[in-house]
Amino acid sequence: MNAQDLIETAKMLVADNKGLLAIDESNPTCNKRFAKLGIPQTEEARRAYRELIITTPGLGEYISGAILYDETIRQQKQDGTPFIQVITEAGIIPGIKVDMGAKAMAGHPGEKITEGLDGLRDRLQEYFQMGARFAKWRAVIAIGDRIPSQGCIEANAHALARYAALCQEAGLVPIVEPEVLMDGAHTLDQCSEVTEEVLQTVFNQLYTQRVMQSGMILKPNMVLPGLTCSQQESVDEVADATVNCLLRNVPAAVPGIAFLSGGQSGELASARLNAMNFRFKARSPWALTFSFGRAIQQPALDIWQGKEANISKAQQALLHRAKCNWAARRGEYNAAMEGKGV
Repeated sequence: MNAQDLIETAKMLVADNKGLLAIDESNPTCNKRFAKLGIPQTEEARRAYRELIITTPGLGEYISGAILYDETIRQQKQDGTPFIQVITEAGIIPGIKVDMGAKAMAGHPGEKITEGLDGLRDRLQEYFQMGARFAKWRAVIAIGDRIPSQGCIEANAHALARYAALCQEAGLVPIVEPEVLMDGAHTLDQCSEVTEEVLQTVFNQLYTQRVMQSGMILKPNMVLPGLTCSQQESVDEVADATVNCLLRNVPAAVPGIAFLSGGQSGELASARLNAMNFRFKARSPWALTFSFGRAIQQPALDIWQGKEANISKAQQALLHRAKCNWAARRGEYNAAMEGKGV
């Protein structure tokens, strides 16, 4: 492990008001999205869509890193240029999703544990040789009747910490993603309480596993009421609840917090990120940035629909969402931007 390289890469991932683009959906997840739009669920269609994304002109002005999937990091443009070369030449740092997905947790009905630690050391070494410089592992925590349990939180936190330690050993910056899901009827306060417990447990495990905090990025959920909760707080109230929760639980040594979108619309995710930076940037010990997937990609996918003639317009939509989130990092996003395009 070269500690200085890890620290510099982590800083680069959150520099210049840029953020991360998550294009790491598994093949089954990507195929489901394609099916809804009548796009063929084939490797070639997935390859063409990924090429559309990574060749978007100007993407590197707003995106610092791209999280890829195992299939994607091995793919090439139609002309044979490796994707990883295209991304690097655009000034974007390549990253890789390395977990094997959240599976039902034995003895814990309704809860999941993320798998993928077996063989991870060797896989990380291969990805580093391919050019990846950071990685991602997602744990999911559901709020419901008598859940999350302490057992679920502790098991996922331990796995996240072991993954992070292996990443740093291999020279990769770990993106640590403990996601408290927004599904359900829980209140904002309930989400805040669970998120706080999860973060405390995760950072305790990171410390125990000797993970260097200055060489990692945290990718948490925003503190939100459940999707079916009758009370939906304002953008400013969500910003206050989220950042205050993080201030109580995330060490200042962590260089950046890159929020997941978690199913929020692109516009709402941008508005909430903007409120956090507008209200807290001057006193935040870490960069408050984004690591969005659908919240950046979905408009482009809706336009593309698998048709070559739609590529340019789809890329414009993708760049627009990236630019909106870049503005949100500066605390300068507003709804008027949505009518202007790129």
